[in-house]
Amino acid sequence: MTPERSSARRNSAREELYRRVKLGDLDLADAVRLMRRVADKTQAEYARLVGVSPRVLIDFERGIGNPTVRTLRRMLEPFGLDLTVRRRDRDGGVDPPRSPSRKR
Repeated sequence: MTPERSSARRNSAREELYRRVKLGDLDLADAVRLMRRVADKTQAEYARLVGVSPRVLIDFERGIGNPTVRTLRRMLEPFGLDLTVRRRDRDGGVDPPRSPSRKR
């Protein structure tokens, strides 16, 4: 693959990642997979980058892993993403993000 095509592919993955994060329709495994594509890393390379075992990352992306919250945070850190909790709507989807409310 030429450097131009690789760069275009990474930019496309980056746009998709942040678009889906904003929409709230991205599960954790998909987010990590997209981040890895943006970084242009293999599973083993990304695992080393974030300081987790390659097996942990591979199993997580396949949907059979059960990483700790700490490990999940490590996988999300390079892109400035954090774990959050969001209420589902009545149809099973996700409510749109709201601004934090202040207690008075």
